Amino acid sequence: MRPDRDLVILGGGCTGASLAERLADAGTGAPRTLVIEARDAGPGFGDDRTWCFWRTRPHRHEGLVAQAWPRVRVASHDGRGGVAETPETPYQMIRGADFHDAARAAISAAPRVDLASGTRVVAVTRSPDGLWRVETSAGPVTATALVDTRPDRRPAPGGARLWQSFLGREIACDRASFDPGTVELMRFLPPHPDRIAFIYVLPFAPDRALVEATVFAADPLPPPALVPDLEAAIAEATRGRGGAVLREEHGVLPMGLLGPPPPAPRGAGRRSGLVRAGLTAGGARPSSGYAFRRIQAWADACAASLLAGRGPIAAAPDGRLLAFMDRLFVRVLAADPARGPDLFAALFRRTPPARLVRFLSDEPTLLDAAAMAAALPPAPFLRALATRDSARAAAAAAARGRLGEAAR
Repeated sequence: MRPDRDLVILGGGCTGASLAERLADAGTGAPRTLVIEARDAGPGFGDDRTWCFWRTRPHRHEGLVAQAWPRVRVASHDGRGGVAETPETPYQMIRGADFHDAARAAISAAPRVDLASGTRVVAVTRSPDGLWRVETSAGPVTATALVDTRPDRRPAPGGARLWQSFLGREIACDRASFDPGTVELMRFLPPHPDRIAFIYVLPFAPDRALVEATVFAADPLPPPALVPDLEAAIAEATRGRGGAVLREEHGVLPMGLLGPPPPAPRGAGRRSGLVRAGLTAGGARPSSGYAFRRIQAWADACAASLLAGRGPIAAAPDGRLLAFMDRLFVRVLAADPARGPDLFAALFRRTPPARLVRFLSDEPTLLDAAAMAAALPPAPFLRALATRDSARAAAAAAARGRLGEAAR
């Protein structure tokens, strides 16, 4: 039977919308595509997110950039830290609502891409003829290929080495309270034995800013757990006067996923036409949580593959060096959170800004990686490597013991 669609994209968030936007650009050359989004994608959809990154090269969303800053600052709770001046690679922000408005406009004008918002996915199965069947609250749809951008696991203790939880409020004050030229990337709160907590400030004007409380911890945190730090930061910035809350955002991002992913639908395999994408499928940088540029790079590659008739593809894995450095850094943070503020402050104090930006933007050279490593104290990283090697040796010894018992 001819399928209803060539491609179904499950989830119309940043990942699904990014791919759909590129397919919409192809006009009649695009595969017949349907994006299924559970939420009603009306006015203001996506206004619970801001996407930030350094502009190291031109990008397709230049017209959506709402704000850009020439410098970022990191400081420990006692004021030690550093400022990275990056006027040639400014730190840019795109509002989630602006991004989704642009994506929806492109989809609505496309002849072969449609959006079904307010539609819930009930089940996903693969039929004997090789087609994917998606049962939805609006009825079934069949497709040759499927891109699933929904998180494949819920934030839960043990699901990641660390979880990055944040709660932010955009506020308007009655007097100047912020430096509009500098992003406060990390202002760390006093060290804590089981978490790393800091304040993040995006200043839009002297009297308006997005202020976020962020925590790296083994357990994901709900908004109420972050409210005290956020309200204290707003009170400090505004000298107790506060401000009108314009909007609020909350999220939880994985920093080093642990364990195997949940089972895929029956029939999913390397050549089944099913691809997972998004924050839990390589969309978020493990050591930082930055995701927008990684999602855009995947969307470019996946759209090119689809338009060439090769089907969807997953996000490319990080290079070995970058993946190794990220894993090791997150291991060190998880093992000794109280040391985290000093490590981040050292990176910004001792690393040349251009090298730092390239590393944080997934574009490091070998010299950039070497500079990052040289900025950090070696002892905690050597201990993390030794711990890992010891754990591997113990696991190997246990496996040999089990084999010996079986032989006897």
